Amino acid sequence: MIEVDNLHKRYGPFSALKGISFRAEKGEILGFLGPNGAGKTTTMRILSGYMPPTSGSAKVAGFDVFEESFEVRQQVGYLPETVPLYPDMTVKGYIRYIADLRGVAQAGSRVDEVLHLVGMYERRESLIRSISKGMRQRTGIAGALVHDPPVLILDEPTIGLDPRQTLEVREMVRTLGKERTVMFSTHILSEAEQVCDRVIIIDRGQIVAEGAPQALRDQLQKGGRLFVRIGGSFTPETVRKTLSGVGGVSSVTIQPEGITVEARGSQDIRARLSAAVVGAGWELLELRPLAMSLEDIFMEITAQQEKPERKN
Repeated sequence: MIEVDNLHKRYGPFSALKGISFRAEKGEILGFLGPNGAGKTTTMRILSGYMPPTSGSAKVAGFDVFEESFEVRQQVGYLPETVPLYPDMTVKGYIRYIADLRGVAQAGSRVDEVLHLVGMYERRESLIRSISKGMRQRTGIAGALVHDPPVLILDEPTIGLDPRQTLEVREMVRTLGKERTVMFSTHILSEAEQVCDRVIIIDRGQIVAEGAPQALRDQLQKGGRLFVRIGGSFTPETVRKTLSGVGGVSSVTIQPEGITVEARGSQDIRARLSAAVVGAGWELLELRPLAMSLEDIFMEITAQQEKPERKN
């Protein structure tokens, strides 16, 4: 439903996008991750018809964003980071206004339907100025949904919300993604891990990683990371020296709650580690794999990107 091929966007001498390409299918929630200024909002604005690319191509529901911009806008529901609401309108009045602008058939019943969908029907007569930020986000999502688009593009929909509101919006996104293509922008990595089927990590206008969270872990987690907890009489330096001497160990990190051991390559070092612990006269209390979080992955990728190129 979304096809992006070698997309570039320049603002004068500055390149915001540097040839990115990706796809998103129907029924998929695609997380678009990156730090502030990475190019997330620029990409979303291009896909929603708000601005043209400098070069490359992008299609939404089969329509070209440059050649068929009007058709693209009919297929897309777009929630910008700052929701453009009118504070002196009621919730229902605003959604009806958007429905009329969109030329929605049977607008009255559709407005009620979408307000039920986002959980705002009971507050339909409230002035927008009087509702919470979480409710304003829900109202903005209702406005993006009122014409029943097959593609939904959400730019940082949970930013500034309290924990309960954040959970509610995430659950709503998961529900909406069952029947639509949803592109979900965030810089909160744990959020993408909980909501998205697949993630794209963008940094400085380039895609630096793509895949399901678990696939990214498998790709980037070289060898394995193990968590070890031991009992007995020992010093941190003795533990570090003993475990670092085990064949296949790449690094040993001592933490208050336990020890993180990284293996070289794809070696399975569990048996050797347990033998070393027992051989040193300590008690092996815990030995388990330690999966990388999406945040670990992001930090590793962006750190690799920041390494200066070696000069010849």
